[in-house]
Amino acid sequence: MIKKETAARETEAVSIQWFPGHMTRTKRQMEKCIRLVDAVAEIVDARVPVSSRNPVLHKLIQGKPRVILMNKSDMADPEETKRWLQRYRDQGTPAIAVDCRSGKGLNSFVPLVREVLRDRIAVWESKGMVGRTIRVMVVGIPNVGKSSLINKLCRGGKAAVADRPGVTRENRWFSIGKGFELLDTPGVLWPKFEDKLVGEHLAFTGAVKDEVVDTETLASRLLETLVEVAPHALCERYRLEESSLSEKPGYELLETIGKNRGMLMAGGVVNTERAAAAVLDEFRSAKLGRITLEQVEE
Repeated sequence: MIKKETAARETEAVSIQWFPGHMTRTKRQMEKCIRLVDAVAEIVDARVPVSSRNPVLHKLIQGKPRVILMNKSDMADPEETKRWLQRYRDQGTPAIAVDCRSGKGLNSFVPLVREVLRDRIAVWESKGMVGRTIRVMVVGIPNVGKSSLINKLCRGGKAAVADRPGVTRENRWFSIGKGFELLDTPGVLWPKFEDKLVGEHLAFTGAVKDEVVDTETLASRLLETLVEVAPHALCERYRLEESSLSEKPGYELLETIGKNRGMLMAGGVVNTERAAAAVLDEFRSAKLGRITLEQVEE
């Protein structure tokens, strides 16, 4: 249960640092494998398009042609996703919105890669290498949907998938059709989040394991964030009064939600730990609706 004397914490971002040893190994493996591929497919979370882009990857891919897949677009605000797609394209990086679990949007993936590599393919063909296999490295942070992407494209469910970070632990090749191969890589987080809000947003979406954060504090911060970006969805889901949202810190909102849901312990004390788990789970499963936490203007 969150004690009221900790209320001052609600205005500060949660400090989150997580860089397990296997991610250092992954970084080294990717550095070795990048020379084996023709392009890179970077998967980002459409709900947090800024925070889910690992700045370390820019150096790792060493100038290889790149495409961006905005995954979990079914959970994000569709209008905001359109604006992000345009932003990426304006910056010279082809991008598409996808849902790797259902497969929506994935039909555009292979044609997009072929378009990006059009000049290179023409050179191969001029040298007699017609039908040369195209190899693409799939990169992204933990739990962003890399294995789900490969499973859908393979149509065989061959890559390990779970709704938690850290499932894929090694590089693996997959054939997704004649002349096209994908290299699956474990998710990589960077050693330090310079902006605490980045780490916080990654924790909101489940890219960082809940074991390394205080879930009640995290849920309180998520509620404060939702007050700013999606107050109507918050009120509709948890029977809150929109007029009073901005007046309450996150921990009070969490207690109110727990009370409204009947999450009470002995003596009528609200079980805020249980309420926090519910809030985080319902946001991550889009039960609050399609919400994008980071707008293009930011």
